[in-house]
Parts: sequence; C-alpha cells; structure tokens
Amino acid sequence: MTWFEALIVLVAGMGAGTINAVVGSGTLLTFPALLAVGIPPVIANVSNTVGLSPGTAAGALGYRRELAGQRGRMLRLVPASLLGGIVGGVLLLKLPVSAFHAVVPGLIVLGCVLVVLQPWLSKWIVAPAHHHRGHWWVMPAVFLTGVYGGYFGAAQGVLLMAILGLGLDSDLQRMNGLKNVLATVVNSVAAILFIIASHVDWRAAALIAVGSTIGGFVGARYGRKLPPLALRGLIVLIGLTAVVTMVF
Repeated sequence: MTWFEALIVLVAGMGAGTINAVVGSGTLLTFPALLAVGIPPVIANVSNTVGLSPGTAAGALGYRRELAGQRGRMLRLVPASLLGGIVGGVLLLKLPVSAFHAVVPGLIVLGCVLVVLQPWLSKWIVAPAHHHRGHWWVMPAVFLTGVYGGYFGAAQGVLLMAILGLGLDSDLQRMNGLKNVLATVVNSVAAILFIIASHVDWRAAALIAVGSTIGGFVGARYGRKLPPLALRGLIVLIGLTAVVTMVF
C-alpha cells in the first residue's frame, strides 16, 4: 500500500466514522476504498469490520447523554445484537468466497436504497404512533440486523434506526444513541471472531480504526450539521462504484 493509498483509506475511515455515528452506512465508504487499493473482497470486509469497531464505539460514547434511562432496553436488545453478530460472522467465515461475491453486490445496492430512503424512513419513524406498537418483533428484527451486520453490514445503522423508531416509543436522537450501542456490539463481536479465525490486513484495519475513531467523535458532535442530500449522494455514488468493481 502506497502513502497515497493509505491516505485514501484513512480519509474513508474518517468519513465512515462520522456517517456511522449519524446515519449508519459507513461501510459504503470504506469497503470500496479497500477494494480500490487492491485488497481482495473478503479480506477487505474482515479488515473493514475490525477497523470500524473503534469508530462505532466512539459514536456510542459521543451519544452517552441520549442513553440515559435506556438501561432496560440495552439489557434486552444487546444480547440479540451479540448473537446476531456471531451468527453473521460465522456465516462469513464458513460460506464459500463465491457466496460472498454473489451476495455482496446485492447487499450494497440494498444499502444504497436504504440510504436514499432514509429521509422517508425518518418521517415514518417520527410520525404519530398507534396506541400499540409492535414491541414483540423488535428483538428478532434486531437479531436479524445483527446477522446482516456481522456478515457485511452496509447501512446496518439505517435498518436499526427504522426498527427502533417504529418499534419503541422514544425520540429520534435517543434511538440514534441506542443504535450506536447495538452496532458497536455487532461490529465488536464480529471483529473478535475475524481476528481469531480469519486473515486481517492490519495496515488497512489500523488506518480505518484511526480514521473512524476520529470520525465517530466528529459525527457525534457535529454530524447533524452535514448537508444530508450531499452526504446521501456521495454514499450512493461510492456504493454503486463498489458494485461495478465487484461485478465487472
């Protein structure tokens, strides 16, 4: 990896950390960056997960005020994310590489679609709730999102925000804080699995870790001021570039 390539990965990590704290689709920045510098897709995915873990933790720490009074929710939902992250990570390690190549372009497109739909999802989330919200489905939905996050994870945070906002009775910023905790759990447990059982490109992971940690704190503090339309446009453009790279 040249110095210029290292700079690309570092900057992508900073952008991903910022975006993950605010929205949750940072993998759509870092994964294409790792492909662009010549890292094979599965190793890129593993190294990306390891690198983004400190950044998601920084984002969760930055939202600690919004977590006040949510201890009960965390105790219920963290185990679902933990188990989901383990299952997703094991699937990545056990399924053949060909399965990853076949599935991931579709997952990236799904991530891009979710990023585009995020403003409408947000309006849906904050719309007046019915008297009885679907609490029963929140835990299994969080588990399935954890499986997705452990396997690949692009726009995992967008999925979590939709689930939490529709299934729990709270304001958007408090749900964002809880989303950051759950994403941290998924990324961390998958990262531990990958460190033990897979090959990690430690240069790439370290650059993303440094960048995403800085970005996580920046996102928690200033991220709400980013122009949302420009941000979504950039994410979708980079994500679609990654799809073209993997397919062709």
